[in-house]
Amino acid sequence: MSRGPARAWVALGPLLWTCGLALEGGMLYPRESPSRERKDLDGLWSFRADFSDSRRQGFEQQWYRAPLRESGPTLDMPVPSSFNDVGQDRQLRSFVGWVWYEREATLPQRWSQDPGTRVVLRIGSAHYYAIVWVNGVHVAEHEGGHLPFEADISKLVQSGPLSSCRITLAINNTLTPHTLPPGTIVYKTDTSKYPKGYFVQNTYFDFFNYAGLHRPVLLYTTPTTYIDDITVTTGVDQDTGLVDYQIFVQGSEHFQLEVYLLDEEGKVVAQGIGSRGRLQVPNVHLWWPYLMHEHPAYLYSLEVRLTAQMAAGPVLDFYTLPVGIRTVAVTERQFLINGKPFYFHGVNKHEDADIRGKGFDWPLLVKDFNLLRWLGANAFRTSHYPYAEEVMQLCDRYGIVVIDESPGVGIMLVQSYSNVSLQHHLEVMEELVRRDKNHPSVVLWSVANEPTSFLKPAAYYFKTLIAHTKALDPSRPVTFVTNSNYEADLGAPYVDVICVNSYYSWYHDYGHMEVIQLQLATEFENWYRTYQKPIIQSEYGAETIAGFHQDPPLMFSEEYQKGLLEQYHLVLDQKRKEYVVGELIWNFADFMTDQSPQRAVGNRKGIFTRQRQPKAAAFLLRERYWKLANETGHHWSAAKSQCLENSPFAL
Repeated sequence: MSRGPARAWVALGPLLWTCGLALEGGMLYPRESPSRERKDLDGLWSFRADFSDSRRQGFEQQWYRAPLRESGPTLDMPVPSSFNDVGQDRQLRSFVGWVWYEREATLPQRWSQDPGTRVVLRIGSAHYYAIVWVNGVHVAEHEGGHLPFEADISKLVQSGPLSSCRITLAINNTLTPHTLPPGTIVYKTDTSKYPKGYFVQNTYFDFFNYAGLHRPVLLYTTPTTYIDDITVTTGVDQDTGLVDYQIFVQGSEHFQLEVYLLDEEGKVVAQGIGSRGRLQVPNVHLWWPYLMHEHPAYLYSLEVRLTAQMAAGPVLDFYTLPVGIRTVAVTERQFLINGKPFYFHGVNKHEDADIRGKGFDWPLLVKDFNLLRWLGANAFRTSHYPYAEEVMQLCDRYGIVVIDESPGVGIMLVQSYSNVSLQHHLEVMEELVRRDKNHPSVVLWSVANEPTSFLKPAAYYFKTLIAHTKALDPSRPVTFVTNSNYEADLGAPYVDVICVNSYYSWYHDYGHMEVIQLQLATEFENWYRTYQKPIIQSEYGAETIAGFHQDPPLMFSEEYQKGLLEQYHLVLDQKRKEYVVGELIWNFADFMTDQSPQRAVGNRKGIFTRQRQPKAAAFLLRERYWKLANETGHHWSAAKSQCLENSPFAL
C-alpha cells in the first residue's frame, strides 16, 4: 500500500510506449571473443525511491542530471535483485511508483578512445517500465520487466576525456490494464477510512510483484561493423543434420562472412560462406532431452567470422553461438522430439527466493538444476514470464525441455483485450522469440496463462496473437495455458497443444480426493473429443506447509499433497497411453505472493520449500519421474548408466 496519486506517473509511462512490430536489431547474448569484450556492472548501486505524493519529484528535479546522492539520501542496493525484501522498510517493500538506480562505471581506455569500438549498455531486465540516462543524456526506454534491452552509448563515452560514465535508471513497477502482466490502481476515496490520495495496486495473478533490476547489467563492445543477429533452424535427413542459418550485419554493406560448425571436441564438421546458407552434418549428434539418450544435450558451436573492408583497413568480428540439432513436431496424439514421442514430466517454476526476490543468482540457479536432475524432471514451464537468459543456456546444456511463456498472466479484464493491449502483447512475443529462438531446449511457445478466454474479444485476440507467433517462428508449436471450460474457451481452436490447469479437491470439493479420478478423466475426454489435440496437464497440486502431518490426510498437510498427486497420477497413467503428453506439477518450490487470508506467507504448493528443502511429495514425484523415464526413454539403458547417481532405483 502507498500514499500519493499513482495517476501522476502515467504521462511518463504508457504514453511513451512504442508499439511498432518491426523490432530493429538483434539481441545476441553478449559473449566475449577476439573482437568483443564485456564488463559486468553487478554489485552495489545507489538507490532511491521517489516517495513524493506525485511520484514525479525525480523528474521535476531532474535527478538524472547529477549524481543521485546530490538529490537526497540514497541506499546501497545489490544488482541483480528485487528491491522489496533487501531492507527493513515496510513502505519500500510494498512501494508502487518510480525508483531510481545509479552506478558509475570506469571504462578501459581503448573503449573511450577508439572510434572503431562500439560500446553498448545492456539491461537484462528492469521491472516494469524503465528510462535510462548515461551522463545525464537519455539513451533508452523499455516497457516490460522480463526481457533485455540495450543502447549504443559509444558517442557519449567517446566524446571527451572522461574514462567513466554515470548510468542512471528510473524504473516504475505500476501495472495497468494494458501492461503484461495487467493490473489496476484503485483509489480509496472514503476519507473516514483512508488518508487522502491513498491507493493500492491490484493484480490478477498469484505471485508477488517484485521489482527492480532483476538480471545482470553490463557493458560490451563490438567493432563498428558487427554481427548483429543470427537465426538458426535445424532439421534431420536420416543420419545427416541440417543447420539453416541467416546472419545479419550492421555497419557496412561490404563484408564477407565465414561460418564454421564445430563439434564438442572442437573439430570442424561443416562450413559455409555468406549471410545465408545450409550446413550439412554427417553422422550427426542430435540434441536429446535429459534421460532420453546416452548423451543428452549435445551442443555444436557455430563460429561466425566477419571481415569488412573499411577506409581505415579491414574490420574483424567473431561470434560463437551454441547450436543443438533437433526437430519438434506435433500430431493429434503425440509430441515428437527427433521423431520420437516425448512425454513432459517436470515442474512449473518461479524466479523467486528469500531476500533476493526475483534477482538472478548463480548458486540458486545451479541448486535448482541439481534438484531437477535429482527429481528426474525433463521439462519445466517458465511460469509466468520469460526467465533469465542464463537459465535458458543451462537448459540447453543439461537437456531440460522448456515451455517458454510470455508474461501474459492475469488477463482478466475486458480492457486487457483492447487493441492497445494486443499491440503490446504482439511486441512482447516478438522480443521473446528474438531472444530465445536459437535455444534447442525451447520446444513450445506459451503466449498466456489462464486468461478469461471465454470473453468474446478473446477469440480475435488469441487468433491474432498465436498466428503472429507462428509467423515469427514457424519451427515451433504454440499454446496458451487455460483453466476455462472446454466448451467456452475461445482461444483453444488456434493452439497446437492443449495445456490445462486444474485443481480438483483443492479449490473446490475441499478435502474430497475421492472425486479426482472421475473429474479429471472427464475433463481430459471432453478436451480431446472437442479439439483432437495432444494435452498437457500444465498445473495441478495442493498447498502444503512443510512439517504439517495428518492421517487420515487433511488439507495443508504433507499427506494430503501426496495423496492428491497420487489420485492425479492414476488418471494420467491411463491417458498418457492415448493423448496426454505431459504433466507439470505446481509448483517446484514455495514462492512469495501478495498478502491475503488465503496465503500463509506465500503460496505453499511447492514440492520443495522456498529454501529448496523437500516435502514428502518431492520423493513421490522423484520415484514417479524416474519410472516414467525408464518406460518412455528410447535409449534408457545407456541414459541410466549416465545418471545412475540421481536415480532412486540405483543398485
